[in-house]
Amino acid sequence: MKKPVFFNVFRIQMPVGAVTSITHRVTGVLLAVGIPLGIYLFSTSLDGPEGYARVGAFFDAFAVRCAAVVFAWALAHHLLAGLRHMLGDVDIGSRLAPARRSAWAVNLLAVLIAALAAAVWL
Repeated sequence: MKKPVFFNVFRIQMPVGAVTSITHRVTGVLLAVGIPLGIYLFSTSLDGPEGYARVGAFFDAFAVRCAAVVFAWALAHHLLAGLRHMLGDVDIGSRLAPARRSAWAVNLLAVLIAALAAAVWL
């Protein structure tokens, strides 16, 4: 009888499509948490000059601006990966080579959009 093998999750090399799919789920959770906060901040900013000033002061913190960049990345990745999944559902780009290219494109474009957001906000 063979001994059980230790299963190390961090040593598994997942294909880029799997990483993109898992990240799509993670960004969905980030958006589910972040969108209500964004709506609250937007509503507060519309309450008048004092509300606008409070929200502006909130975004003066470097950590908050970094969180906004992460949120921009999450939004971009989730949108692009969602489009990729929907196209795959109608059999566009679902073969192996185009699926890998589209997964890389989603990941790289989301990082590019986050870098643009960082250039503006940081």
